[in-house]
Amino acid sequence: MNNMTSATSKIGILFILLFCLSCNVFQKSVNLNKTKWISGSADCKENTDPPIQVVRYNHNTWILRENKCVNYEGPFMFLFLGNKKALLMDAGATFSEAKFPLRATVDSLVSKWEKTIHTKVELVVAHTHSHGDHTAGDGQFKNNPNTTVVGLKVEDVQSYFKIENWPQQSSKIDLGDRIMEIIPIPGHHKTCIAVYDNETKILLSGDSFYPGRLYVNDWQAFKASTQRLVDFTSTHKIAYILGNHIEMTKTPGKDYPIGTTFQPDEHILPLTVKDLLSLNQALIKLGDKPTREIHDDFIIYPIN
Repeated sequence: MNNMTSATSKIGILFILLFCLSCNVFQKSVNLNKTKWISGSADCKENTDPPIQVVRYNHNTWILRENKCVNYEGPFMFLFLGNKKALLMDAGATFSEAKFPLRATVDSLVSKWEKTIHTKVELVVAHTHSHGDHTAGDGQFKNNPNTTVVGLKVEDVQSYFKIENWPQQSSKIDLGDRIMEIIPIPGHHKTCIAVYDNETKILLSGDSFYPGRLYVNDWQAFKASTQRLVDFTSTHKIAYILGNHIEMTKTPGKDYPIGTTFQPDEHILPLTVKDLLSLNQALIKLGDKPTREIHDDFIIYPIN
């Protein structure tokens, strides 16, 4: 009887330990509407923030932000971890690993993930588009073992993600029990894609839709891409729409000037499907004439 009691106790303790470990691994996702991001300094010589802010969204998703005192663009990067691949979307605005240790940061996160799942994963570095403030860090990964850096031309994006009919066709990539959907959305730049994570229901919209100045290079393509995103959101659950920058303040319709390195009163990162519908309706109303128009949470900003 005593032996049975002892065995039962051990099983109970083991169960509790496994339960606690499960709670730690599968942590609840954070509320991005309340997340405070590092936002630079009025005097960057006095800035003490890390070069990269690392926020754990949940057990297998990380959001990184480059310090605005490293580069005023302060771009966001996103790391999605699967059982076979890790997908890093965007590589920041700074090449120097000394100033911007992106590779070391990502390698550390991936290494910890590999220890959790007890296997090695391939790292894929891809981009929401090929502007320099999202690709400068690529060079840090070029010689990394077990790493693929997706090229910066439309044909490179098409080839890697197996998109035959650009930009009408979408595609999927399996990270290993984690499906990501790739949606071409040219307009801001010809290489733009949106990325949807079927697990977290996060939709990445790059520089095509974020709380800031939506620089439009190709008006007609941008209108078509926005409609494509609206159509996608009508058939998919969306937790957050996350872009690559924050340029708006908390004051509706007011943005920070280009080159700002200190944004103490900045807008939250996420936008909503309602915001996307507002953009789409505005573009439909504006018609074929590229027009700058200020909205509460973003600014339509043709550049040609």
